[in-house]
Amino acid sequence: MRSFMRYHRYWLALLLLAAGWWGSAAAADELKVGFVNTAKVLEQAPQAEHARKKLETEFAPRDKALVKAQKKLKKLEDKLSSDSAIMNESKRREIEREILSQKRDVKRSQQEFREDFNIRRNEELGKLQRLVIKAIEKLAKEQKFDMVVGDNSVLYASQRVDITEKVLGVLRKEFENGDSGKAAPSDAN
Repeated sequence: MRSFMRYHRYWLALLLLAAGWWGSAAAADELKVGFVNTAKVLEQAPQAEHARKKLETEFAPRDKALVKAQKKLKKLEDKLSSDSAIMNESKRREIEREILSQKRDVKRSQQEFREDFNIRRNEELGKLQRLVIKAIEKLAKEQKFDMVVGDNSVLYASQRVDITEKVLGVLRKEFENGDSGKAAPSDAN
C-alpha cells in the first residue's frame, strides 16, 4: 500500500511539473512544487520529542499508581490461591469480594488513564500539526514555492495556482443560468 501511495505521489508530482512546462503563455514560468513527508516531520521534529517527554512526565505518577494497584491485586489473588484450602469460608468470601472490588477499581482507573492520556496526546499532536503547517507556509513563502504537497493533501498553495475563486465564479454563473446542481440524466440505460 505504501509503495502504491509513493507511486501515486510521484505521478502527481510529474503531472504538476508537466502542467507547468506545457501550460499556456500566461503560465510560462515554471511551477515550483515541493513535497513534505508529514509523518516523518511529526515523528522527528524536536517539538515532537519534547511533547512525548512532557506527556511521560505528566502521566508517570498515575502510571506508577496503576502498577502499584495491579501488584496489590496480584498479591491478593496469590494469597487466595495459595491459602484457600486452609481458610474458613467467610474469610475466603471476604478476599474474593475484595479481589472483585479491586479488579473493578483497576479496570476503571486504566480506562480513565487511557482516555485522559489520549485527550492530552491529541492536544499535543494538534499543537504540533499547527506548528508544522506554519513552518511549511513560512518556508514556502520564503523560497517562493507555488505549491507544497504532503502525504495525502496540498499543504500550501500560492495565489498563482489557487483557482478557488475562478471555480466559484463558474458555479455562480451556472447557478444564475438556471443550473442549480441537478444531476445530468444517466447514460447507463
